Amino acid sequence: MHAGAALALAGALPSLSRAQSAWPTKSVRFVVPFAPGGSSEIIARSTAVELSKTLGQNVFVDNKPGAAGNIAMSEVARAEDQHTLILGHIGTLAVNPYIFDKLPWSPKDFKPVSLLAKVPSLYVVNADLPVKNLRELIAHAKRNPGKLSYGSAGNGSAGHLAFEYLKMASEVFMLHVPYKGTGPMLTDLISGRVDASAIGAAAIIPFIKSGKVRCIATGSAQRLPQLPDVPTVAEQGFPGFEMTQWYGMLAPANMAQAHIDKLSAETMKAVRAPESQRRLSGDAAEAIGGTPEQFAQFIAAEQARWKKVIARAQIKPD
Repeated sequence: MHAGAALALAGALPSLSRAQSAWPTKSVRFVVPFAPGGSSEIIARSTAVELSKTLGQNVFVDNKPGAAGNIAMSEVARAEDQHTLILGHIGTLAVNPYIFDKLPWSPKDFKPVSLLAKVPSLYVVNADLPVKNLRELIAHAKRNPGKLSYGSAGNGSAGHLAFEYLKMASEVFMLHVPYKGTGPMLTDLISGRVDASAIGAAAIIPFIKSGKVRCIATGSAQRLPQLPDVPTVAEQGFPGFEMTQWYGMLAPANMAQAHIDKLSAETMKAVRAPESQRRLSGDAAEAIGGTPEQFAQFIAAEQARWKKVIARAQIKPD
């Protein structure tokens, strides 16, 4: 290379580096494919607050619900501004590809950034049901074939998956009753119209504490600090069983790799920041963090697991 050209290139490298490190150059939109409220928004907002401190630009949450998350996923897949992200979820990434005949987006439309957090599913029963733990529920269901039911927030919901996964592991049958949301299902669970359910920890812990429902097992790998006396499913005869709702950050596939790398590093710091951990633990959520490669491997493993459950239970969208 000509000496003058080499000097020119050397002089340009710092400016190229500055251009890459200058990202983001405007506010970053973090899309949540669900309605406001619940674990998804708490996790997204907590992450956005911490990222705003370190990225030098505002990171704001934009809720775009509808069509089991497919509306938001489709929109963000086409975003070309390098400043739009989306909250990935067990439903959109590990369920939708197997329950919809055709999706308006493809998993290849996104790059994983980081796994953010996990929220355990809790297995609960009506307070009057004569069972105190998971073993007793299974025995009760086997003594009363076809008589017990469980409710969920809808076909393909995390609660639906959680209970079908338990049914598959325990070889027990309980009738599924889908509702349009957790609220109406919870009303019927408390009144005894359905016998059991699997619900995200944040939504159900207050009802457990008040005695309106009884928690018989947690889907977490370890017992929860909020419910130290409730054993996990794994402890009750099903080693390796884990059922958590999980949330991660994705970017459109066209986002520059340098931006992905920077965002991943900052996101890992954000979810592990003390203030963020405090917010998430209040929602019984476990902060995770991690590299894009780790998140990609996690998604692939979850897809393989839930594909089998969905096929066995013949889950279809509402």
